[in-house]
Amino acid sequence: MDPHRLVKDCIKGRPEAQRQLYDEFSEVMLGVCYRYTKSLMDAEDVMQEGFIKVFRNIGQFKFQGELGGWIRKIMVNTALNYLKQNRNYQADLSFFDNGMHPVSDDNPDVKILAGDLADLIRQLPTGYQTIFNLYAVEGFTHVEIGKMLGINEGTSRSQYARARGLLITWLEKQTEEHKTATYVRP
Repeated sequence: MDPHRLVKDCIKGRPEAQRQLYDEFSEVMLGVCYRYTKSLMDAEDVMQEGFIKVFRNIGQFKFQGELGGWIRKIMVNTALNYLKQNRNYQADLSFFDNGMHPVSDDNPDVKILAGDLADLIRQLPTGYQTIFNLYAVEGFTHVEIGKMLGINEGTSRSQYARARGLLITWLEKQTEEHKTATYVRP
């Protein structure tokens, strides 16, 4: 796939180029969207809306980075807008600094499959899940996250710490349950 040719053909509105771009990136972008939602159906909605934005704005792609990275950014922003606008997520998408709990910096000694970890992340409250994904997965700074979500940097840091703390607690619990379940008495 020649990205220059593909983008130029998409700008011209050629359906076969749009289909090729969609086929090339849809699977990965569905995964990106699913990291921010609680259901596959919601992720599919976000992805479809994201691709509409991609095709509407493809002329703005300046080849100053990878096409996939540009599309990913659109998908992340679309997912964040979806969370803000969807009533099912609004109540859960709150960023309060009260009720902090201690967070361990210890790394749990756990072997876990990527899919299992993704499922645990998806169980986090939406606010924690969103900030965890933006920071740990997408690589945004807390300053950037604050600007994206309209919160201060400190709130982003504390929400990330809480999300990380919950994940560590859950992983440690899983490890302990696994050890107990596999212990065989003589």
